[in-house]
Amino acid sequence: MPRSNGFSINAASSDESEDVEDVEDVEDVEPLIETDAVPPQCCSARLNLAVLMFFGFSVVYGLRVNLSVAMVVMVNTTEPTPAPNTSIVHACPMPAGMENASDTFPQPDGVPQYPWDSETQGWLLGAFFFGYLCTQIPGGYLAGLYGGKFFMGLGVLGTAALTLLTPMAAQLGVTWMFALRALEGFGEGVTFPAMMAMWARWAPPLERSSLMTMSGSGANFGAFVALPLTGLICQTLGWPAVFYLCGGAGCLWAVFWFLLVSDEPHTHPRISEEERDYIIKSIGPQGTGHGWSVPVLPMMLSVPLWAIIVTQMCANWSYYTLLTSLPTYMNNILHFDLKSNAFLSALPYLGGWLLSTLSGFVADGLIERRLLSVTAVRKLFTITGLLFPAAFLVAVAYAGCSHVLTVTFLTLSITTGGVSAAGVFINQIDIAPRYAGFLLGITNTFGTIPGVVAPIATGYFTKHHTLAGWQTVFWVAAGINAGGAIVYAIFGSGKIQQWAVTEEERAEEEGKRSRSISA
Repeated sequence: MPRSNGFSINAASSDESEDVEDVEDVEDVEPLIETDAVPPQCCSARLNLAVLMFFGFSVVYGLRVNLSVAMVVMVNTTEPTPAPNTSIVHACPMPAGMENASDTFPQPDGVPQYPWDSETQGWLLGAFFFGYLCTQIPGGYLAGLYGGKFFMGLGVLGTAALTLLTPMAAQLGVTWMFALRALEGFGEGVTFPAMMAMWARWAPPLERSSLMTMSGSGANFGAFVALPLTGLICQTLGWPAVFYLCGGAGCLWAVFWFLLVSDEPHTHPRISEEERDYIIKSIGPQGTGHGWSVPVLPMMLSVPLWAIIVTQMCANWSYYTLLTSLPTYMNNILHFDLKSNAFLSALPYLGGWLLSTLSGFVADGLIERRLLSVTAVRKLFTITGLLFPAAFLVAVAYAGCSHVLTVTFLTLSITTGGVSAAGVFINQIDIAPRYAGFLLGITNTFGTIPGVVAPIATGYFTKHHTLAGWQTVFWVAAGINAGGAIVYAIFGSGKIQQWAVTEEERAEEEGKRSRSISA
């Protein structure tokens, strides 16, 4: 918890010319306000917001990944029909008793299946991100201007409603299916920038890491729940039921969101006066909207911002590769049955959820006790969360057909990747709190490019379903991860940038300087 006398890490540096803090400078937390007591998080309005966001991101990631598992049963074969007198050569030996089993999964009577080859599946899995790219920046800008409640709620609701149409789109053809998934991405693209914009107004500076990682960890939790649940639903009710149930869950969540959430503490009808005053005073002027104009040119020239962009792109390559293609790997290479496939594909995200949540509390503790500067904390968690997953992905590449080793290394890769949640993925709110939603829109737009390219590249590398092709997939992901760690280690920063300082803060800083000179 924050200190009882209240601190803010939003204070600007007294050196106007210095944009990037020195890593060794631990004293980057300056007292800003005094409070008599810090309201506990338990049962607070800010914790309730984090919980609702957690379930919101659980839903949207369920909507995002359900196609990855459902694809296994939506297609009636994973390869084009073999020519007469030819046989399919499996990369790994089939488990005992499955040598003559079909690659298809039976569905209830009347449930259609489609002859989509590997490359078509890759395009359909990547289609979501074509739409997702389009609304990140506009969503972040508007959420920062008007508040994030409406945009996050509408983003989840719109995506859920479109998900209900998936069986009809698949029946109409690949083009319709691609367009629907792109529209789902279009709707969901505003959710993360809206979350960041809301936390810029709700998260006390010394609670940022814990509150934001708690809410954002819903993404990993959603993947963990959705993957095995999708497999179970596919086998029992048929794959169309997956999209009806997931879409319905998103619509239900939206009802609670619009009823219980407020854009800002001072408009919340059920927040205590003590908590409201604590949040508003601890955040200070940075908790206000950024207005119609934003400093676009200084942002474009900001080295710390570009460090976030490049690093998120690198981290997301491996994450999206596994998120969209892991069920296919489990099916085509390791030959797990559908239930085992779905559960084992989900297992790594359980570890990622737990570790990302824990990392937020640890990061806040390090900053609160001044053991490390904000910059040092963000770099420590980012580098750890990129290099360890890269090492385990290399291990996966050489695990061969060993089921135990492959599952172990994949689980460790995604689990350790959760550490970066308290690093680069919340760094926007450190360098420019009042522009955090807009900046997340920018960084997430670039960070979504791997979501488009990675599934297509994976489909290209693995079109022959060989171990060598999948080794290439894992090596490429590991190398990109390591590159991101190097970039952030050199150029990352946790210090508020001069172009993000408000006029009120500038005036206060000038007043302090004048008083010190006159003294």
